[in-house]
Amino acid sequence: MRVDPNLPVFTYSGSSGPPFWGSLCEEYNTCSSGEVQSPVNIYKDDVVSNTSLKPLTRYYNPTANATLVNNCYHVGIHYEEDAGVLNVDGKNYTLKKMHWHSPSEHQIDGVPYPAELHLVHKSNDGNLSVVAILYKYTDDNESDPLLSQIKDQVDALPHVECGNPEAQISLGNLDLTELRNQTTKYYRYAGSLTTPPCSEKIIWTILGKVGVYSGRVHFTLKGKESVGGGGGT
Repeated sequence: MRVDPNLPVFTYSGSSGPPFWGSLCEEYNTCSSGEVQSPVNIYKDDVVSNTSLKPLTRYYNPTANATLVNNCYHVGIHYEEDAGVLNVDGKNYTLKKMHWHSPSEHQIDGVPYPAELHLVHKSNDGNLSVVAILYKYTDDNESDPLLSQIKDQVDALPHVECGNPEAQISLGNLDLTELRNQTTKYYRYAGSLTTPPCSEKIIWTILGKVGVYSGRVHFTLKGKESVGGGGGT
């Protein structure tokens, strides 16, 4: 099912997969013609240290109501109210949504991770800034605090056609304490949305600290990822 019925379906394989996104329609042209497309493969030896970058500061609202959704191309969390802000070089970006990709979209030294969380923020002038967290497996009971809060709801997400209004569950208030801590080590670059329409001028921040989660949670997130039309990141 299309997320936007006026735009063509894109997938992650076959004739409508990533190599062909740019030719699916005019709105997706940037996917093939863009100059700073995401995701990227980060090679540590090529990273340049920038001492002018400040620690990443996030102030997230613990009382903002959240909704878990399956919007066809990933499982995500949406906010309809003020969920707090990310400050990038003195400019505030409001948290609008977050979602997972499995496997990860970004790579470090050519190595993908089992999953990647995107926190999408938007400024008052309409610009986007995305914070990405890479995840690895754990064999013990340790797990990401955010995923631990919502694993039961992810399991209960209705197995209906993606994009259907029923494919969502109210989460109430989420504790984002671990996500709002200041971070001093991260990778920063200017890129694009990672799904059509692949719009550019997106500020990307890839956290240096890797999260952990169980294989069971990975299965539920990956199992509900499908296809879509007119996506986000």
